[in-house]
Amino acid sequence: MKFFDFHNHSTFSADGACSLERMLFSAEKKGLAAFGTAEHFDYDYKALGLTYENGRFLDEDSYFSTARALQKNAPLRYFVGAEFGFLEEEKTLANYCATAKKYQPDFIVNSVHVCDGQDCWFSSYFEGKDKTTSYSNYLKAVRKSLDAPYPYHIVAHVGYVSRNAPYADAKIRYQDFPDLYDDILSAVIEKGKILEVNTSARGAGSAFLPDLDVLSRYRALGGRKVCISSDAHDEHRIANGFEECAKALFSVGFSVLTYPTPEGEVLLPLDEF
Repeated sequence: MKFFDFHNHSTFSADGACSLERMLFSAEKKGLAAFGTAEHFDYDYKALGLTYENGRFLDEDSYFSTARALQKNAPLRYFVGAEFGFLEEEKTLANYCATAKKYQPDFIVNSVHVCDGQDCWFSSYFEGKDKTTSYSNYLKAVRKSLDAPYPYHIVAHVGYVSRNAPYADAKIRYQDFPDLYDDILSAVIEKGKILEVNTSARGAGSAFLPDLDVLSRYRALGGRKVCISSDAHDEHRIANGFEECAKALFSVGFSVLTYPTPEGEVLLPLDEF
């Protein structure tokens, strides 16, 4: 099957490694049917006084003007999106709402990177916390993010906290937080959002996030909307692990992938698996 890959980052994001033009070229060469960029809108970082090592943040005007121009002649279907890093802070939420209205992204990815005032990718987040505390605090933040007032479409990388966790067994499991997960998954279903299956799992002890235990529970609760994303920050990771992930989703009963577009949701059948 020909895949879509919507959650990707170019050098417009502070942590991106390839130009937008190069990312599009590589996506076409890999045979994707559609490609999307969801550059980081780091209002969460800005509100907390956090910075990247290179000190950069997204130039929003430049991103949208460049991406919209490329969109007209892209070698494949290209969607210009945004990743909003959630923070439960009134001004931050208002800024995201204003940005969504101003730029009208083709889709919005809603994600949680920061928790307890820190990005939970970094070791400082875990200091003084055991695994249960650090993971449960993160999952509670994910649940809050689902009530964000801006018009998002995709719920990204649930389980992000485990990617770089310092524990010998970093895997985050449904059985350890069933009530928190059920609350999250039920809200995703109720709100009609798309649950992302992110293949950039790194050191999380899984091939993708969330893992099959969570995805199986999501389906048991009535969830049907899933998409696969690579969260690539360079050309080499685009669509990484998609075949394996699609087969795993099919094995637990999912029959389609769902992607948001300005014209409506696109369904990609998984019946080949």
